[in-house]
Amino acid sequence: METKAAAFLRLVKIMDELREQCPWDRKQTIHTLRSMTIEETYELVDSIDREDWKGIREELGDLLLHLLFYSKIGSEQNRFQLEDVINGICDKLVLRHPHIYGDVKVADEEEVKRNWEKIKASEGKKSTLEGVPRSLPAIVKALRVQEKAKQVGFEWESREDVWKKVEEETAELKEAITGENQEEIEAEFGDLLFSLVNYARFLQVDPETALERTNRKFIQRFQQMESIAGEQGKKLTDLNLDEMDAIWNQVKKLNQSV
Repeated sequence: METKAAAFLRLVKIMDELREQCPWDRKQTIHTLRSMTIEETYELVDSIDREDWKGIREELGDLLLHLLFYSKIGSEQNRFQLEDVINGICDKLVLRHPHIYGDVKVADEEEVKRNWEKIKASEGKKSTLEGVPRSLPAIVKALRVQEKAKQVGFEWESREDVWKKVEEETAELKEAITGENQEEIEAEFGDLLFSLVNYARFLQVDPETALERTNRKFIQRFQQMESIAGEQGKKLTDLNLDEMDAIWNQVKKLNQSV
């Protein structure tokens, strides 16, 4: 514990020194840091996807520095102190885990989640969905709002019911396409995606992770297509669709045999 505390205080000291002595660090605001924080977060996600533990360690360090940076600026503007940030999350965790720090009994993780939402509601939240960030990517946001709705009992009874909803939304999309109303097509397409995210939950599949896995698979196979075409002295733009499709099927077979 002492080693962890010493390491943390070392970073706090370095942050203070950089803010006082480095022209670049002195210039930063919460707004200039924002885009860099988003970038650092995605770099962490990339390392997690690759299970690159060295990268995860490094990116966590970068994010930790950003947290201290925001706290330093907050302190300078007399908004809050670093200890307020730390004690705030400590108090929140203790309050929202009465099964650990109180006498509440829970049966499983679902009951923990339900209690969490009840406690949040008692803290003055006007809506169960209030805590979902507006800037989340759409698929992640869909998953979060569905999970939160579930905690208050607004949930399908079975995955078969959810699949019926997927089929219903598919039919409505086809109908909209027939009507050639672009705004309606977009609305129905969104409804279908939302339903598929719902179905993913019932399959215990993270839709964001599943889609990213498919993205990476497509990128890998497409780049293999480019390589095979290059070995033939051609570019993909030199090929017609049937020729590209033949190479694509060749790539699929190669990957299946690995």
